[in-house]
Amino acid sequence: MTPPLITLEEHFFSSAVPDSLKQAYSEQLKHVPGIFDKLCDLGDLRLRDMDTGRISLQVVSHAPGLTDPAACRAANDQLAGAIRAEETRAGGSAREAKSRFAGFAVAPMGHPQEAAAELRRAVAELGFVGGLVDNHYDGKFFDGPEYDPWWAAVEELGVPVYLHPNWPSDDMAPRYRGNFSDAAAMSMGSSGLAWHTDTALHVLRLFASGLFERRPRLKLVIGHFGETIPFMLQRIQMLSRRWGDFRRDFKTVYDENIWITTSGVWSLDPLRCILANTKLDHILYSVDYPFQGNAVGLEWIKELEESGLVNDEQLRAIAYENAEKILGIKAPRR
Repeated sequence: MTPPLITLEEHFFSSAVPDSLKQAYSEQLKHVPGIFDKLCDLGDLRLRDMDTGRISLQVVSHAPGLTDPAACRAANDQLAGAIRAEETRAGGSAREAKSRFAGFAVAPMGHPQEAAAELRRAVAELGFVGGLVDNHYDGKFFDGPEYDPWWAAVEELGVPVYLHPNWPSDDMAPRYRGNFSDAAAMSMGSSGLAWHTDTALHVLRLFASGLFERRPRLKLVIGHFGETIPFMLQRIQMLSRRWGDFRRDFKTVYDENIWITTSGVWSLDPLRCILANTKLDHILYSVDYPFQGNAVGLEWIKELEESGLVNDEQLRAIAYENAEKILGIKAPRR
């Protein structure tokens, strides 16, 4: 029997999105019928798709690319309104195992002080359970001292931040072009590979900067089966000893501060590696809706259930229990 399912990397597109970003997404998504409508919906269409994938609770976040502080605030307010509407329909919140929506805040990462303030507002006033932010701002990662206020807010609030891949910046994009089509270059520079390796690089930069020494209680979530880190973990652990004299080595930080999700990777092969080197309670189910289908995710869950790789208790942990613990929410029992 399929357990309740909680998903964490599930996107929407707010009305605050500038026309330039809408145009870029429209061009990217024009060959996928109906996906833009799903991205913009925070009501019945989304809930029907959740039913198709037997998803009990979806943690909704903004799609990549929103950077303006006012737009981020407006997007969070719009999402909060949709969550309140769902709470009214359901008769209670996600913390009470009733509502089917919870929220991750979008933050203007090009403005670290304002990003920290917006995360605080979203958690304290809007009831969000964490944040989901782009992996870089115009090619800039978040390991510099100017981001100390942001990471301080994350740690003090005790909520997780999901570090999500982002499109290459203008200065990064040329490295993916070559003797092949622009479509191939765009794919290699994004979901074909670079999204994942760039996010992994960001995590390593955060570690090398001493962030986890200064902020030992941080909770960092990365998607797509750990953005290649689990598959390079032994080598990273060995070589990262040269990066500084840290009280905790990379493997300890990986075990204590980093959670990974299954988002958008529908194979059991990566999971075989992950089950061998990643703490089970740090593995979280996710889909990457609407860029991936909830029904495809459900088929993967069924395949996992039948594979013998995990027992029933471990399957429940991956499906929803681990998410309940890190987010402080409850999956509605349907």
